[in-house]
Amino acid sequence: MLAFQLGETVMMKSKDNLNSAEVPHRYSRQVLFAGIGAEGQVSLSASSVALVGCGALGTFQASLLVRAGVGSVRVIDRDFVEESNLQRQILFDERDVQELLPKAVAAERKLKLVNSRVKVEGVVDDVNASTIDRLLAGVDLILDATDNFDVRFLLNDYSVKHGIPWVYGACVGAEGLTFFILPGETPCLRCVFENAPAAGLSPTCDTAGVIGPVVGCVASLQVAEALKILTGHRALVNRRITRIDLWGNRLACVDLPPRNQDCPCCGRREFIYLDGAMGSEATTLCGRNSIQINRRDGAKLDLAALASRLAPLAKLEGNRFLLKIALDEYQLTVFPDGRAVVSGTTDPGVAKSLYARYVGA
Repeated sequence: MLAFQLGETVMMKSKDNLNSAEVPHRYSRQVLFAGIGAEGQVSLSASSVALVGCGALGTFQASLLVRAGVGSVRVIDRDFVEESNLQRQILFDERDVQELLPKAVAAERKLKLVNSRVKVEGVVDDVNASTIDRLLAGVDLILDATDNFDVRFLLNDYSVKHGIPWVYGACVGAEGLTFFILPGETPCLRCVFENAPAAGLSPTCDTAGVIGPVVGCVASLQVAEALKILTGHRALVNRRITRIDLWGNRLACVDLPPRNQDCPCCGRREFIYLDGAMGSEATTLCGRNSIQINRRDGAKLDLAALASRLAPLAKLEGNRFLLKIALDEYQLTVFPDGRAVVSGTTDPGVAKSLYARYVGA
């Protein structure tokens, strides 16, 4: 490939002079990379990606995608910026906290300053069975930046049903993992995790902490795989699970399990999360400034184990019937059947976020 600068653009021509494309000079270093080139850059500019979640992983992913010149980036998040986010969520600053900005709004503002050529759409909404078709309509690829398995299983249903690839990612503490789901080619999420981890027992960033570097590593791996797909290099997509432990100095790729022909999602094509038969449901309690969270999956909670995990983080009181968790202006009252009443808000998104952070999903 030959490259030369032309003012604000870079012209890349193939040796046989059959294919050429003019691209903005800002992408010149990326175009020089043989894996992308001018044709790949043009493909990126014509692509549309949805980020579900704009927390730690989502802010890294969004920044990388917008800087790479992906044509349309839709950032979907139901939460707002808090001071504790600033340690690892790279798009936000103290002014966003002071202005109580929703994360999607703050992200859109920052990303448009990074690259005005990209269509950035910040959407303040909750991804659930009734909204997912509207929120993900028209995208070529989905990036997971969520904090709970309810939404991930929902994304998996949507992905498999519509044949849209998505990239799973998760991190907590100094550890993280990621893998790509290509409908019809690789195992889906339910082939890998038949069910969500037991409610109340899995660590989260709010209970076990997280360091910024592991977030950057996982998000970078996710975006690297996304770029392969969006530039037409499907065969190069990593079809293994990548696991990292930055504190323990470990990096490994392990094989995904084989596709389960009897998988309820990609095998039998039963989309129970998409149909609203599974996951959590939020109901406003009239006159109480509270939201009730009901679990549809029938998962039970070990209140003693949950209390032990949360004891360093919150004021607790309870008995064998319930556990009350005091969190600044909010209070969660959790029951053994997985149900919880979140007091201090009438916003279902806030209530579901608090439940996911401290109880799990």
